Amino acid sequence: MADDSREENKGAFESYAAIGDSFTEGVGDPGLDGTYVGWADRLAVLLADRMPEHTFRYANLAVRGRLLDQIVEEQVPRARQLAPDLVTFCAGGNDIIRPGTDPDDVAERFERAVADLAGSVGTVMVTTGFDTRGVPVLRHLRGKIATYTAHVRAIADRYDCPVLDLWSLRSVQDRRAWDADRLHLSPEGHTRVALRAAQVLGLDVPADPDQPWPPQPPRGVLDVRRDDVQWARDHLVPWIGRRLRGESSGDHVAAKRPDLLPL
Repeated sequence: MADDSREENKGAFESYAAIGDSFTEGVGDPGLDGTYVGWADRLAVLLADRMPEHTFRYANLAVRGRLLDQIVEEQVPRARQLAPDLVTFCAGGNDIIRPGTDPDDVAERFERAVADLAGSVGTVMVTTGFDTRGVPVLRHLRGKIATYTAHVRAIADRYDCPVLDLWSLRSVQDRRAWDADRLHLSPEGHTRVALRAAQVLGLDVPADPDQPWPPQPPRGVLDVRRDDVQWARDHLVPWIGRRLRGESSGDHVAAKRPDLLPL
């Protein structure tokens, strides 16, 4: 009987706080009010559907461009203060893609934050990196990202954290899962990640996040090259420029949902 009760309560979280960077803020998935939606907001809706009306509360503390130490300083204490049933913690990606960073060192700092959270909130779900083999510029960092991902999985084992494994989510290898900047997910990409996150938490989901995309006509070499040049001009060069100037897309940006509020 106790086992049946645990199964019924699986995925039944009354409160949820998301912490992280642009991925968790939802960049690439614009909403009608000018803010971003994103996978965490979509996961919150799926979680709220399992609770009585107006009882579920949700906060999203993520801010684009944030490095791990900034997330630990700004967002982790707030998440501990809110003490929700569930925290999703995705951080370190912006550190890993910076030249000269050590994934072992980033992972050690990430683990300290997980340990800090684990003692204050209900469940901490951690997130791996994406497989970047098909992403221009980032494909040469694939080994570094894989190393960090292995650390995240090991940390999850040590602290009994569920893992949102983005490396194994094959559907986001498709170009249509990504925004025009090729660094952030598209609305459909965010939707698929939300569905996978819900599956990890034991929820029944309305669609398979790894279902195949509709077929597309083949593209010629010239079309691909033209798109790459356009992408480099519109997105890559400005991104490199911000890094050289020490600027971030998240400068002067605040968390979109700093408090646990009903959806």
